[in-house]
Amino acid sequence: MTSQIDQTARIGFLMTPKCSMMAFASAIEPLRAANRLSGKELYDWVLITSDGAPVSASNRIEIVPNCSIDNAPDLNMVFIVAGIDYETYDDQHVFAWLRRLDRHGTPIGTFSSASYIAAKAGLLEGYRCTIHWEDAIGFRETYPHIELTGSMFEIDRNRYTSAGGTSAMDLMLHIIARDHGSELASDISMQFQHDRIRDQADQQRMSRKLLLATKSEKLLTAINLMESNLETPISPAEIAETVGLSVRQMERLFQQHIGQPPARFYMELRLEHARLLLVQTGLPIVEVAVASGFVSHSHFAKCYRQHFNRSPMEERRRKL
Repeated sequence: MTSQIDQTARIGFLMTPKCSMMAFASAIEPLRAANRLSGKELYDWVLITSDGAPVSASNRIEIVPNCSIDNAPDLNMVFIVAGIDYETYDDQHVFAWLRRLDRHGTPIGTFSSASYIAAKAGLLEGYRCTIHWEDAIGFRETYPHIELTGSMFEIDRNRYTSAGGTSAMDLMLHIIARDHGSELASDISMQFQHDRIRDQADQQRMSRKLLLATKSEKLLTAINLMESNLETPISPAEIAETVGLSVRQMERLFQQHIGQPPARFYMELRLEHARLLLVQTGLPIVEVAVASGFVSHSHFAKCYRQHFNRSPMEERRRKL
């Protein structure tokens, strides 16, 4: 197949402190394989940091960049690579650089939690995006006006966002297929033992307990009700009535598939919601309690300590 792009495409990777090596490798290796399998220099890549100094990935491997943002070459695309500690990232020089690229029409993408950085720079206003499911609650709380999906990746005009991990490979394979045809993308996928190139319709798998919910439609409905009512919890009787069960039948259903009563499961959902708010946002602890369905701060603190073996305040200090 004739390539849709005659010139080598140069892609920039903005590496931030404690970025995800998994997402980065999953993104850059398909580009390398595209060059190797095609026998052409279809892609070139540039590693960039704010000041040109090395950064350590989340696995403590040092990444040596090719340049700083101030002397970066012209780029056809730029991807922000983040990992942990993204919520404290506040490099205004980087934000201004990204906005300048955007004004010049450069497509911008993110991997994993980097959607937070793009949003903080004002680059996701009016765009659909995704983020790793573990970061979704805090993102929605911080940026409620931005359309966030649970997809593996999203392509919305000139914004490319990925949930991180191996989903970065799926996103890059779609870009390669668009640029040089689906046959090359499929060959690359097979090279990496990647059975199927996932698309935007593929949703992230959330947690073990939610996977168990697929064994029963009524159980899934009950869990969805709980997740939709974390701030204002509803009673077991209301949940049971909505799913068409008696309270006793619902208790047996939860015990059979999850191994705990629905009230306990509901409480753990609320506490996990609170934990994510504590580590992903700067909301006052009292507001976190209210957002997680607790009227009393003391009751919230007691339940939190019983479940996580630390207080909400200690949880917040752990991320600093």
